[in-house]
Amino acid sequence: MAQARTPKKKDSIGETIKTVIYAILIAVVFRTLLFQPFWIPSGSMKSTLLIGDYLFISKYSYGYSKHSLPWSLGPFEGRILGSQPERGDVIVFKHPRTNEDFIKRLTGLPGDRIQMKQGVLHINGTPVELEQTEPFVEPIDPGRTRCSDRRDVGGELSCLKESFIETLPNGVSHLILNSDNNLSAQTDNTRTFTVPEGHYFFMGDNRDNSNDSRQGVGMVPYENLVGRAELIAISSDGPFWEVWNWRFGRFFTIIR
Repeated sequence: MAQARTPKKKDSIGETIKTVIYAILIAVVFRTLLFQPFWIPSGSMKSTLLIGDYLFISKYSYGYSKHSLPWSLGPFEGRILGSQPERGDVIVFKHPRTNEDFIKRLTGLPGDRIQMKQGVLHINGTPVELEQTEPFVEPIDPGRTRCSDRRDVGGELSCLKESFIETLPNGVSHLILNSDNNLSAQTDNTRTFTVPEGHYFFMGDNRDNSNDSRQGVGMVPYENLVGRAELIAISSDGPFWEVWNWRFGRFFTIIR
């Protein structure tokens, strides 16, 4: 009577290696073509995005470029299956000079004239609509938080930032913060920027604490767009393993 063949140890090792390779390939394809996780490291997009938000960006929203692949290793120039972003989209893009990942809101389209006057965004000579809301309160981070209204809130020195609903010309509304009432600041009064063809102008929602197209970032080429921010999956105000720091109210929040 024939005996069952006992699998050899090296066959088992080979299967494990193949499984790992398949898993890596699936993860790379998913990250490249569909969704990429992204962690928010700074406060430039408060209050829309907070430090410690973990979100997903859709890679297919504007098509694919060399920046769609890890480390910008795409073997082609331009975009494949490209589509145009809309004003107001929150977008991850590659810094035009450093190639670092940035996330900001798209405010200027090709051909637009963009200017800040007394802290108000002007697009093609017209100020956007602003509606003031309740102030945004956050603890002061010494050396990092730019704030002209510092108060004791609950025994903690905090910054009170003016909060406005800003409505862009296409009807997209979102919250912006004003943390510095010094309206002579460089970011509150700028020259007029004309957005070149094939480029975009980005700004952070935390207007006085954002390095964006008004300063060091400049105009962002279409090719540098990585993806549109879609969903805050989880959020933590501290190390992720400290469950008591989780911000459950932000879990699975659609980004607008």
